Amino acid sequence: MSLASKERTLARGLVAPALLWTLAFFVVPFLAMLALSFAHMEGRKIVQGFDPGNYLRAFTDWSQLKALINSVEITLTVTVISVVLAWPLAAIIAWRVPQRFQRLALLLAVLPFWTSYVVRSYSWLLVLGKNGVINQALMGLGVVAEPLALASSRTATVIGFVHFFVMLLTLTIYANLVQLSPNYARAAQDLGAGRFATFAHVILPLTLPGVITGAFVTFVLCIGDYITPQILGGNTELTLPQLIMLQMGRSGNFPMASALSVILMAVVSLAYAGCSRWLRLDRI
Repeated sequence: MSLASKERTLARGLVAPALLWTLAFFVVPFLAMLALSFAHMEGRKIVQGFDPGNYLRAFTDWSQLKALINSVEITLTVTVISVVLAWPLAAIIAWRVPQRFQRLALLLAVLPFWTSYVVRSYSWLLVLGKNGVINQALMGLGVVAEPLALASSRTATVIGFVHFFVMLLTLTIYANLVQLSPNYARAAQDLGAGRFATFAHVILPLTLPGVITGAFVTFVLCIGDYITPQILGGNTELTLPQLIMLQMGRSGNFPMASALSVILMAVVSLAYAGCSRWLRLDRI
């Protein structure tokens, strides 16, 4: 056996466990869910078949379509706000904080990851509630006469998400910024580019892999999240994960829940297709 054949055999052996794991715990369950999504309910019984009715209802029933729209709107809002806030924070850590203190700054940035997701959401509920810190401060300053309805709203959901994902995006953008040579900016300025032109045409394009990577991860985690909208949203408007849980928990309609889950995965796949240009491994 030649050396090349031995290397290929070794590579296949190393990759095989991961492939088997993915096949057993992702591909097979997904195919089972896809098949179930074409079944239908007769009373409390699941009848297998090839019935696209679940998908038709998902896009024609306004309550279900609205859940999809809510999920996409909230996710896009969270992603945009998180990117806008994370880029300056990452730039400050990478360029303004002395190198000996950068690890400490990053440590402080990832502190939210050390807190339970549920605890963090309930903490924001206390902050944004009618008797929370924000309303008490606004009323104490005389800015408002009555407490604002901040909790149990889309605003609360967005705030809870942004609190978490800003830090995630900061890490991915920081990883790009510290690898960016200052010679690029100097060369642009030597050629007559101002600060804004240097940022828009040199620095920002070079950091796009980190931005898009973080934005895509934010999109995936946010659109599939159930806990934060459930706690902070107060069921004022359903998101797709909440609707899926309702279909399984209250209605017992597993075919409909499967169809909604497939639609959710399709949305994530479309997001990946849109970001794939910057998600290539050789650019991250």
